[in-house]
Amino acid sequence: MTVPRDGRLHRIAVLTGHNVLLRRRDPAHFVSYLVMPMVLMLIFKGMLGEPTQAVTGLLVMFSVLSMADVATATLTERTWHTWDRLRATRATVPEIMIGKAVPVFAVLVVQQAVLLVYGVLAVGMRLSGPVWPLALAVTAWSFALLCVGTAIAGVVRSQGELSTLCNIAALSVSALGGALVPYALMPAWAQAVAPISPGYWATAMLQAAVRGDLAGTAGPAAVLAGLGLAAGAFACRRLSKGWGRAAVA
Repeated sequence: MTVPRDGRLHRIAVLTGHNVLLRRRDPAHFVSYLVMPMVLMLIFKGMLGEPTQAVTGLLVMFSVLSMADVATATLTERTWHTWDRLRATRATVPEIMIGKAVPVFAVLVVQQAVLLVYGVLAVGMRLSGPVWPLALAVTAWSFALLCVGTAIAGVVRSQGELSTLCNIAALSVSALGGALVPYALMPAWAQAVAPISPGYWATAMLQAAVRGDLAGTAGPAAVLAGLGLAAGAFACRRLSKGWGRAAVA
């Protein structure tokens, strides 16, 4: 069955292809968010003596930093003043968001997969179970990051605001979530507030997946999926209403 050229799937395919091209033309952040954690994993392994903590913790931190790339995929349309042109086409807001989401989601998945493979081969992390729980963990975390990043794009008005917010979020989410320091070594007040951080659930989920703990993986994955759905719904409503369209270059 062929899809008509003016059909929904065709519009999504065109938007996806365009955004793939944009990702390919600017791979700098993707490369830096691979190289930096690779170096730091070796250092943190020597400091902590625990490969799993070093790998999963830095993976969470640098994947949160990647939210800037997620948000940029939408924010650039506003700073380039091309968002209204997209909205004037037949493409609906969900179609536009899907077209932008697919390439970025692929980048997030590839980033985490490469770091996990590197963690096994170079850092010494050992998997105690099947690989599919790790695949579930990576998918759930990438989905949450994708939706939250898109929601952020509907709130900030400039690249400066975006960089500031994502940098603060990366450090806060990582530190409070037990990504940088094992949860058991955190102060009591930090342990009490840790569950409000998505990084807490991401770190716990990834470490459970490495251990082969299916229940420990599924619970946090459900929490992150719920966060992603809520953020995605907010992003759709925000962008469909046109709130905050005016962005400064």
